[in-house]
Amino acid sequence: MRQDTQPRILIVRLGAMGDILHALPAVTALRAAHPGLSIDWAVEPRWRALLAADSAGPDVALSPAQPLVDHIHLVPAKEWSRRPLHPATALSILRTRSAMRAGHYDATLDLQGAIRSAVIACWAHAPRLLGEAEPREPFARYLFKERIPSRGIHVIEQSADVVRALFGDPLPLALPLLPHDAIAARWCSEQGVPADFPLSILLHPGAGWGAKRWPADRYARAAALVAEHSGARVVINAAPGELGLAEALARELHTLGVEPLLLAPTVGQLIELTRRVTLAIGGDTGPLHLAAALGKPTVGIFGPTDPARNGPFHAHFRVLRDPGSRRDHTRHRDPEAGLLRIQPEPVAEAALELLFGSGTASGAHGAQGNAGIPPQPATNASANTTDHLDPLTRNTVGLAP
Repeated sequence: MRQDTQPRILIVRLGAMGDILHALPAVTALRAAHPGLSIDWAVEPRWRALLAADSAGPDVALSPAQPLVDHIHLVPAKEWSRRPLHPATALSILRTRSAMRAGHYDATLDLQGAIRSAVIACWAHAPRLLGEAEPREPFARYLFKERIPSRGIHVIEQSADVVRALFGDPLPLALPLLPHDAIAARWCSEQGVPADFPLSILLHPGAGWGAKRWPADRYARAAALVAEHSGARVVINAAPGELGLAEALARELHTLGVEPLLLAPTVGQLIELTRRVTLAIGGDTGPLHLAAALGKPTVGIFGPTDPARNGPFHAHFRVLRDPGSRRDHTRHRDPEAGLLRIQPEPVAEAALELLFGSGTASGAHGAQGNAGIPPQPATNASANTTDHLDPLTRNTVGLAP
């Protein structure tokens, strides 16, 4: 590292939403421990809003609109893969490489562990290139100059081990710094979700693939039970490409006597929306990880993915997973069999316990240990916002009976 100036660090974590959110706690801890660092990030354009507000101007680094990083490199790698031989692709790649080399980075950290991300990390020509010793795509390790072993089970812990190796300091994990977007906040108010929105639950019925998707009618039954016993408002997040699924859920709720609010937010709008609700329910999907990153009480409904590796990682959560479910990342179209054995009643019970019962610092469903996040009153959305530098404690994952 250069001694005459503060070191310049490049983070490479291109996507997707949940994966970027899992990388953020370690980088937030790095920023807190070394506030003078220059930290830049290479990311796919569609996920830029996780690092900077869509409405942010050019000079907003280390402000509420862009609280964590100094500069963002937009890397449209998926677009390149769709048009690999197009002249515009070659020009875009050359411009990206040139911009990254111009950063004169002292170290690059690949927190993705894929061959593509490792190649892009090499473009910076930094003296140090750090990545996991056993990355997700094994060949990527041969591109790393420093291969960092990790004992972590959760992906947040695995990213933290790589970041800690940069300076060798302990870096206690922290809730991520996420941008505040004034225009997105105004959109929420215009859609009927003001800053003082009352007790409410946000449903995320979608998932990356069908095997992780709990049926819409079960979401409806669980939400109706929570609304019946708590008076909570119900909000549905319609993710891109999943409006039909969200509308089906809204119809199911209507038949059960619940009139939900259905919204189709952008990523930036979803951040502000999640800040204003009380609790989130969903599967292993980016929007649920966003709620966890914001310190919101979350109920996770898991099937073929392992919540010990990918689940919520903060103080206020419950995870339901059938004991018969096994880890399988094959993108099957139909819901996994174990996921279908989870009924609405345990999900509603978990949500109500988080709202009114033991879902605070002591954890839930057998969670143990002192959670570093102070207990929050889950009946007020604004009081329950904890996106500051509080340490995280990994809780025991609760399994569905």
